[in-house]
Amino acid sequence: MIEILSSSALATVQDHGREGYLRYGVGTAGAMDRLALAVGNLLLGNPDDAAGIEIPMFPFRIRFLADMAFAITGADCAARLGERQILPWWTIEAKQGDVLTIGVPTSGTRCYLTLAGGVDVPLVLGSRSTQLRGQFGGYNGRQLQKGDVLKAIGASGRAALYGAPYAAGFGTVPPEHSLPAPQALPSADADQTTVRVLPAAEYEYYRPESLEAFWGEGWKVTPQSDRYGYRLAGPTLNTTHAVEKRSHGIVPGVIQVPHNGQPIIQLRDAQPSGGYPKIGTVIEADLWRLAQARIGTKIRFVQTTYPEAVAALEELAGYLTRVRNLVELFRSSRH
Repeated sequence: MIEILSSSALATVQDHGREGYLRYGVGTAGAMDRLALAVGNLLLGNPDDAAGIEIPMFPFRIRFLADMAFAITGADCAARLGERQILPWWTIEAKQGDVLTIGVPTSGTRCYLTLAGGVDVPLVLGSRSTQLRGQFGGYNGRQLQKGDVLKAIGASGRAALYGAPYAAGFGTVPPEHSLPAPQALPSADADQTTVRVLPAAEYEYYRPESLEAFWGEGWKVTPQSDRYGYRLAGPTLNTTHAVEKRSHGIVPGVIQVPHNGQPIIQLRDAQPSGGYPKIGTVIEADLWRLAQARIGTKIRFVQTTYPEAVAALEELAGYLTRVRNLVELFRSSRH
């Protein structure tokens, strides 16, 4: 068990999300960076979609109420267990009474705390994810608060790690150092996130100069951005004629353009339908990159094709397979 010591940290319990319910008006929710959550779970021997804690504001502190193995993935945070500095993308064993402090990230914006066995909260529509707008799932349908106590599923600590005594110091290479980056842009700055985008249904409705700006400019992530969507600021995108659409289904990654001409990228807590015209869609394989874009930095769009988007998903699957194989190798070395 763990006890939350931080207040107003906007941390929530998330797994891979609530799939199959968009037709009923229920959004997906789930981890913004599914890849980071999956790797944290794999390192601990959990199913890759087990529930963990998504942390977007820092510092974040918890107390371990029992011996327990854990991992921190996602944003590169300065974390310590008691007074001991600990590494990201690594497995650590905490003792009862230890306090974990996760500091402000040096890069990225969200980190994930995974526990051996996975966070134990009730399943709602097949998922443990928190749906903040609907106020259900996760821990009482809300963000975590000071004093909340969460349990891990099954045995914790040594018993949960492969059924063998646990050895600290095992981890993996983060995906940004292992996966091929999207096509580099000559004018891209260090504080820009590049993601691949497929043109969407209303793409051809936009004026040539607007399309040129869409691909050529860096789009600032505004403070109005959150788990519902990233509201971007940049050149005004104009259509060739008035476009009025009935509300229709949308998914995370869709880039809509409201009447003010400033794009919105729909994310994990977005509504399942909307009527704004769609200019593009961030491919699924790059949503984890998008999730780590900070407020005030810029996003650059690179046009891609459907075969390239499928290939990118295969690269992602290959990375997870390598992590899984490393964990199995570690497990076999312990016997």
